[in-house]
Amino acid sequence: MTAQRQEGNALRLGFATIGLAALLLCPASAALWAQGATTERIVVDRHTGLAIDGFDPVAYFTDGAPRIGEAGFEASAAGAIWRFRNASNRAAFVGHPEIYAPQFGGYDPVGIARGVPLQGNATIWLVAGQRLYLFSREDDRDAFAASPERYLAAARQQWPALIATLAD
Repeated sequence: MTAQRQEGNALRLGFATIGLAALLLCPASAALWAQGATTERIVVDRHTGLAIDGFDPVAYFTDGAPRIGEAGFEASAAGAIWRFRNASNRAAFVGHPEIYAPQFGGYDPVGIARGVPLQGNATIWLVAGQRLYLFSREDDRDAFAASPERYLAAARQQWPALIATLAD
């Protein structure tokens, strides 16, 4: 094989390697884009209709931890299905969903403060000022915890414009 053909093969191998790397990274970037492209006013699983991945929103307050709810204890509110661990948690939520439901519809308040509706993760959370907040990343939760007033002021300012762009 000539030196010129060997160089051509090396170049093609390089392009193939770059192409393969791009294909492997595409699903990851697509998943991140899809997470940021949520369009509901309340974050719900599109397949099940469950809010906050089926976690009991009251348990964050009563147990101090996220707990999976049960299908036998469900309630419908704000276009979503909410699950609870027991009847008393369900009753507390039905009586005061504005207290127990995650603020900003389950979107990350740090993202909202930046004008970007990022879906919160039910396992990355914080109760601050007797309200539940979900975050897309632990770094966002930590930044929020260090200065909740700063992020809440910005998020409250951005939220009306953002919610107008989200579907009912």
